[in-house]
Amino acid sequence: MTAINDAEFGKFARLLYAHAGIHLSERKKVMLATRLNRRLQYYGLHSFGQYYKLVTGTEHPDELQVMIDHLTTNETHFFREPAHFTFLADLVRRQNPEHCRVWCAASSSGEEVYTLAMVLDDVLGTGRWSVLGSDISSRMLQQARRGIYPEVDNRSIPERLLKRYCLQGIGAQAGNFAIDRRLKRGIEFRQINLTASLPAIGRFDLVFIRNVMIYFDQPTKHEVVKRVIAQLKPGGHILTSHSETLHGISPELRMVKPSIYRKCGAADA
Repeated sequence: MTAINDAEFGKFARLLYAHAGIHLSERKKVMLATRLNRRLQYYGLHSFGQYYKLVTGTEHPDELQVMIDHLTTNETHFFREPAHFTFLADLVRRQNPEHCRVWCAASSSGEEVYTLAMVLDDVLGTGRWSVLGSDISSRMLQQARRGIYPEVDNRSIPERLLKRYCLQGIGAQAGNFAIDRRLKRGIEFRQINLTASLPAIGRFDLVFIRNVMIYFDQPTKHEVVKRVIAQLKPGGHILTSHSETLHGISPELRMVKPSIYRKCGAADA
């Protein structure tokens, strides 16, 4: 494996921060070197300096996105932190909206998006909900759109939802399961960089932005939350992971319980 020196690591860390808002500490040097060594081997390069020139040059314009894909962490699974999905089900059951829009702002390989869709469809029924899944990684979005996962990953899905919304793979797909096409109709996946100006995506009743802000420094986190709040309807909710907090970041938010926040509306004035 090709070694990386401090100067080279600093260049890549600054490049990742500039394009994805992700802050890499010195502790991530081995991780960066390990993941990017695959790209050095792909191009037959012998140093990280050579790869940096390639990434920032004009001959391979798509390589920057490939680099970002390799450096972003994409750990996720179905019904991760299940209390959040219980909260969602109870909320929409109580409010009984005509249509509920949810944005999964760090959708990774799609498990969280499909979990949201299962819960919403189970409570509201087809046609009364929609979910936008977004991620910075084009590789993860491609996997998410396929909606095919190893059978071992379905253990956290409640049995009745598994039977209702998932199909067991056969033939070449034996050992996998697929998300039913009927559920996919209410889902859209888009590539979105949360640290840049957001595209026109409309407003949402809930935003799940879990396990992503831990990679941002405080100024970037403030900017990201400001953008996300602008897409949230008054009275809507933002949910983070239990290891993250939005405390003190915005006066527009009120904590409902740890990791769940509500955007102030007219009733809060």
